Amino acid sequence: MSGDPFAAPRAAGGRAPDVMRPGGWLEMREHADTDEVDFVVVGTGAGGGPLITGLAEAGFSVIGFDAGPYFRPLEDFASDETEQNKLYWNDNRIVDGANPLTMGGKNSGKAVGGSTVHFAMVSLRFRPEWFKSRSALGYGADWPLDWRDMWGWYAKAERALSISGPTRYPWGPKRPDYPYRAHEINGAGDLLARGCEAMGIDWTPTPLATVSAPHGKSPPCVYRGFCRFGCSTNAKQSQLVAFIPRAIKAGAEVRDLAMVGRIETDRTGRATGVHYIREGRWRFQRAKNVVVAGYAIETPRLLLASANAQHPGGLANSSGLVGKNLMVQSNQAVFGVMEDEVRWYKGPPSLTITEHWNYDDKKNFHGGYCWMAQGPLPIEWVGIQTSARGLWGQALRDEMEKYNHQVGLKMVGEMLPNEANRVTLDDETDQYGLKVARITYGWGENDKAMIAHALDQMQTSLELVGAKELFRQTDDTNHLRRQDQRGQFGLSQLGHPQPLDLRRFDLPHHGWGESLTDDHGRRHADRPPDRQPSRQGRALAPWPGEL
Repeated sequence: MSGDPFAAPRAAGGRAPDVMRPGGWLEMREHADTDEVDFVVVGTGAGGGPLITGLAEAGFSVIGFDAGPYFRPLEDFASDETEQNKLYWNDNRIVDGANPLTMGGKNSGKAVGGSTVHFAMVSLRFRPEWFKSRSALGYGADWPLDWRDMWGWYAKAERALSISGPTRYPWGPKRPDYPYRAHEINGAGDLLARGCEAMGIDWTPTPLATVSAPHGKSPPCVYRGFCRFGCSTNAKQSQLVAFIPRAIKAGAEVRDLAMVGRIETDRTGRATGVHYIREGRWRFQRAKNVVVAGYAIETPRLLLASANAQHPGGLANSSGLVGKNLMVQSNQAVFGVMEDEVRWYKGPPSLTITEHWNYDDKKNFHGGYCWMAQGPLPIEWVGIQTSARGLWGQALRDEMEKYNHQVGLKMVGEMLPNEANRVTLDDETDQYGLKVARITYGWGENDKAMIAHALDQMQTSLELVGAKELFRQTDDTNHLRRQDQRGQFGLSQLGHPQPLDLRRFDLPHHGWGESLTDDHGRRHADRPPDRQPSRQGRALAPWPGEL
């Protein structure tokens, strides 16, 4: 074992953990705080990890900051739901609104590699029409990119993450073969397939960022079922495994347990570096450019907390919309009981998927959703029983006896942007002395119509395969998307009305680069995709290093 990852930084003294070798180390370049590096990247997750790698491989000096520890999955991770709560951002946050979000587990990570260390690995592409959503579908806004521009970047991301997927994907334009074959389908995945076939709609094995055959030092998935609680074998291609080692080998520095509290700017409005706390001491790192990749809550929190005399409303906030239009995925579900054993916990939790309602526009609401097979682990399943059904005591014990016979389907839908859904700063402070985020959220009428439609469709599917004792989980809307000025997913200068020119590496007066990875301050793209938004960020993030 390599000690407590929370006790002291592991990436220090000219070395960083080699996550592929127990007790191993990688040589790591280190900079002094007084060195003016080309880039500081705040966050090492879905967007930050590839960006740090791309910049380092292009020859830029770059430091990646992460508030969380540098885990060694082979040594630090356990097949234990409670133990693995250490992966999440569990710091205090305040939630309110008509439909308050559940923060903590599953929706934001605090570790080198960010939320990709515990994400469900689902790796989908945008439907082509979504890039011209306003023109083609009548809502949202059009991207400044054509879908054909993105198709090549998707392929690069899929190769970098060694995606395991089907030989034929039923929806959208033909795509190249995935790097690895699709995973074997478990009992829960087979029941989704049977239900879809009974309904006359398509299904497919889900493209997943966990390898189905050996890849370098990563073994194939062993189907232990703890994917969303951290992969202890390194089959999952998280940023911690797939990108951070590359970045370090290319000359990047990573600082773990380093919480950035404020971005400093000069009299012209240019960023000059970041104030951060590490090992109990506040320090300042000089930088020519600062990129914020802190995901949906911490990105606006940092920008708002960096307010100064020139920018009293926070950085990148000339529009006054930083933190507004927060979006999440709708993740409602339908569960039931099968006569035969299912053992839904074996394997990744979402081995099959239908995107039928992402591509069929004959609906009474804008947007779309997919649904996937489910396999909650026991403690999580207890939580669903108590929150969705109100079961306690003997009734809960009796229900848990059916665990191996349970089956479930869960939607992933796009919730539309609303300025009232927002991240602001509260007067309460955290362990660093920084104001905590207040997160306000409520569903719109379009969101409610989509959820109702999905619940009906999923229930029909389960009924057709013979599931009994059906019930609905109607309150699971806690998986974060990213948010920005207009609730859109794409590229632009921070808070700037003109498109971002990715070929420039200077820092405009509104800031540079943060929306590349965290999609905050966007002006052009249209929608919160009903798929893992981190996938789009991973596809886009390496651009600067390749131009």
